[in-house]
Amino acid sequence: MMRVLKEGESVNERQERLLKEIVESYIATAKPVGSKSLCQKLKCSSATIRNEMAFLEELGYLEKNHISSGRIPSENGYKYYVANLMQPKELSDKETRKLQTIFKNHELALSDAIEACVEIISEMTNYTSVMLGKNSEENALQQVSVIPLKESHLVAIVCTDKGIVQNKQFTLPRGIEIAEVVKACEIINKMLIGTPINEVSERLEYEIKPIIADKIEQYETIYSIFSKTFSDFANKASETVHVSGKNLLLQEPEYNDVDEIRKIMSKFEDNSLIEKIDQNDGKDGVNIYIGKDSEFDPNVTVIKTTYHKNGSEGTIAIIGPKRMEYDRVVGLLSFINKELNKESKNE
Repeated sequence: MMRVLKEGESVNERQERLLKEIVESYIATAKPVGSKSLCQKLKCSSATIRNEMAFLEELGYLEKNHISSGRIPSENGYKYYVANLMQPKELSDKETRKLQTIFKNHELALSDAIEACVEIISEMTNYTSVMLGKNSEENALQQVSVIPLKESHLVAIVCTDKGIVQNKQFTLPRGIEIAEVVKACEIINKMLIGTPINEVSERLEYEIKPIIADKIEQYETIYSIFSKTFSDFANKASETVHVSGKNLLLQEPEYNDVDEIRKIMSKFEDNSLIEKIDQNDGKDGVNIYIGKDSEFDPNVTVIKTTYHKNGSEGTIAIIGPKRMEYDRVVGLLSFINKELNKESKNE
């Protein structure tokens, strides 16, 4: 039975140092920690270390490993470490420059910048990174472009004033001239620029369609191209999910079992499960959800931060084993959170 601390009782300094050493050693090696390896670091006898480990096990902060006589952190042990012992690690100069290069590139749309950031996070940490973005109704139409491709193919590009860009390819039916599509595009740009994205489809139907009908033959086909483009844009703009480094998690020793691999990979393919990561719990800054608290998988940790910028809001999250480098990941997401907030203030 797990022991509960009595009123006024607490984990002492030596016990905290011991727990910190065990957690950080297990994070680094994925191997259970025995008393002998801790004696020199803590300058205590092996018997003292064993007694303190037994006490921490009674509290539910350590667990015995079935294969070894050593101990590993429990879920509650990780939680205690994160809340009381862990200090975020600062990024190296090289890592800082790499991320700042993205944030300072004003030619990148916000969604592209954050996607690039998520890719770099996976590269830096060897964990899976996720971006879940929502674009608010503050977005207004800035421009519609039509670019001819080979033969009867073209791509329609929609841009908003907040830097969100989407494109859709079409194949023109026989008898439809690209020049007619371009003419319709010019009419839309002339009349709809500055219209909130959530109002574009309605104005296209009731204001633009009659004008196109008067000026363009086979207007129904051309109208349907733009109607479909704006409809798809509105759906995609409302929510974006980007996952980077799905396979990186499989390199961790926790996933050397085929059934575990299948289970975690199926979860990464389930967007509804991934979208749960974006649930707003009202907490600012960087937040940590270990094991069952992650609501994704009981064997992982999810560390996330939120952003709200240029009419877009969303979540950047890192998914790794419970044996995650918490100090490094929290330091990294704290830096990103600060950079995004700084960019917002400077605008």
